Amino acid sequence: MENLKLTDKLSRFIVSWILLMIVWIAFTTSFAAQELLVGVGITAIIAFFTIPFFTCCTLTILSPTRVFYMIYYLFVFTWELIKSNIDVARRVLTPSLPINPGIVKFKTKLTTDYSRMVLANSITLTPGTLSIDIIDDTFYVHWIDVKTTNPEEAQKEIAETFEKILLKIF
Repeated sequence: MENLKLTDKLSRFIVSWILLMIVWIAFTTSFAAQELLVGVGITAIIAFFTIPFFTCCTLTILSPTRVFYMIYYLFVFTWELIKSNIDVARRVLTPSLPINPGIVKFKTKLTTDYSRMVLANSITLTPGTLSIDIIDDTFYVHWIDVKTTNPEEAQKEIAETFEKILLKIF
């Protein structure tokens, strides 16, 4: 467990609490006073006990610029998700379409473990690609239709769209 300063602990607690409250409200879909009060208590307890484990970020992550890029990332991810779903559905419904499965590797410009984890999950959640491993700054990805084995070109095809935005968030 890392040794955090009190201000960092408080900042991480607040970020966790805010995010957990958003999840609480999303699941309860209610703004009734008693449900919000219970949510505040339960999420505060969870946020307190998970400070050293689940929160990577301090209050700086909630700056207006970063929040803008987080929202923008959700739209970009959704668009990439739709495009890749259509591509994979086309390949399933039209067996004559060629596939060229394989594993490619590329390096990322992302420097934090958390940002790399977000990129890996985004790649995996996008149909047709699956993050297999990350070693330091190198990603290994299974790709349903390998268009190139050149690491720079593979990075552009698979990760560049996500990476550009993540560099502005983290």
